[in-house]
Amino acid sequence: MIQIVAYDRSWPAAYATARTELLRALGARIIAIEHTGSTSVPGLAAKPVIDICAATQDLSAFAAAESCLRQIGYEPEDYSAAQRLFYVRRNADGERTHHLHVFPFEHWPTLKERIFAAHLRQYADAAARYATLKLQLAERGLDRETYTRGKTALIQELMDAARAERGLPPEPVWVE
Repeated sequence: MIQIVAYDRSWPAAYATARTELLRALGARIIAIEHTGSTSVPGLAAKPVIDICAATQDLSAFAAAESCLRQIGYEPEDYSAAQRLFYVRRNADGERTHHLHVFPFEHWPTLKERIFAAHLRQYADAAARYATLKLQLAERGLDRETYTRGKTALIQELMDAARAERGLPPEPVWVE
C-alpha cells in the first residue's frame, strides 16, 4: 500500500546528508547529483522517500563500487530499465527511506526525473494537480505498480509541457 504524507521540511536536510555520504563513499564516480522526486518539491505531499539522481561516466565502473554503497546502507535493486542503476536504502524497520537512481552522464541534461521535478517546483498549479491525484490514488490502497500507472496520464501531460518549454520533443514517460 502506498503512503502519501504531507510535505516534511526535513526532506531537504535528509537529501543533503545523503548527498554528502554518497560523495564521500563514491567520490569522482559521481559527476552530478540532485534531489528529485516529490520530496524535492517544497509543499508537495509525497511518499516519505528521498529520491536522488546521480550521473556517472561509466555505469559498469559505478556498479563495480557497490560495496561502497552497501557500507552506507544502499542495496542494489532490479529496476528493469536500460541505462540505469537503482539502489534502495531502508531504515531499521525495513521501510524505504532513499532511492538512488544512477544514469550515464550523457543523459543528465534531458533526464525525465530532473525535468519533472523542476517543472513541479516552477509551477505550483501543476504540483497541486499532481498532489491531488497522488492522494486520491493512495486512498484507494493500490499496489506500487497500479499506483504508478494511475499517475501516468497526468505525468505525461506535465512532462510534455516541461519538455516543450525546453525545446525537447515529447517522450513517453512509461517505458515497458
